[in-house]
Amino acid sequence: MNAPYSYRHLYYFWVVAREGGMSRAAARLGMAVQTVSTQVRELERSLGHALLKPAGRGLVLTEAGAAAAQQADLIFQLGEELPAAVRDAASSPAVRLAVGISDGLPKLVVRRLLQPVMHEPNLRLLCHESQFDGLLGDLALHRLDVVLADRPAPPNANLKLYSNSLGTSPVAWYAAANHYAAARRGFPRSLERVPVLLPTSHATVRAALDQWFERNAIRPRIVGEFEDSALLKTFGAGGMGVFPIAEMVGSMVRAAYDVKRVGHCEGVEEHFFAIGTEKKVLHPLVRRLLEAAG
Repeated sequence: MNAPYSYRHLYYFWVVAREGGMSRAAARLGMAVQTVSTQVRELERSLGHALLKPAGRGLVLTEAGAAAAQQADLIFQLGEELPAAVRDAASSPAVRLAVGISDGLPKLVVRRLLQPVMHEPNLRLLCHESQFDGLLGDLALHRLDVVLADRPAPPNANLKLYSNSLGTSPVAWYAAANHYAAARRGFPRSLERVPVLLPTSHATVRAALDQWFERNAIRPRIVGEFEDSALLKTFGAGGMGVFPIAEMVGSMVRAAYDVKRVGHCEGVEEHFFAIGTEKKVLHPLVRRLLEAAG
């Protein structure tokens, strides 16, 4: 899209405004006064407003000119920073990693999984959270380098995707102080008496939790269900109910949310996957994630 005015004309006007007159601006630019004056008049014609007006033997800015000068200050101050920005980028090129994060994956787990690459020099990490199917589509179109999820990619003849395990974590129940003692008494049967918070079916672990309740003949007193894992922990830490989390991040949850571990959710695990479009040739930082996972 072409600008309705010339940046060269704007620059001459900017120098006139800063120097306070045509003669001083012409001297600074090493140009004839008439040339500078012609360039400024061209800018005024392009913008449709007078930018300068006579005042005694000199010129002052009109209201339109003051507004133009203010914007020109921003434009050319940024322009002065351009050589340094280009030099810094050339000497320290950014390492870009675009990560899709399935909305069923706990946020603290994402942080833990990405830990091996977080201190990469000049890393530019782009995290995009969305629904699982949409992320796989973006991955196939190479808008993402990898998708982190709590499930592998489903078989699809139209999408050649590869799922790499990043490990598993057992699950345990945690509670704030107001529910901790009651939840501990007779656990896990106590989950029929104390309020319980659960992830929605967006998270793969929800099906495993429901099966665990059924195996243990427990009818939990469910008072809240959350798509967002961070929101679930926030409400749990606020005393709304007992909630499950991956043991992988148990120490971080205890420190961040001031909650205590109630008991182990035997037989329930969360699984974590890095999904890519290539079986062997991966982004070097994705390879590092897989190597760290063993």
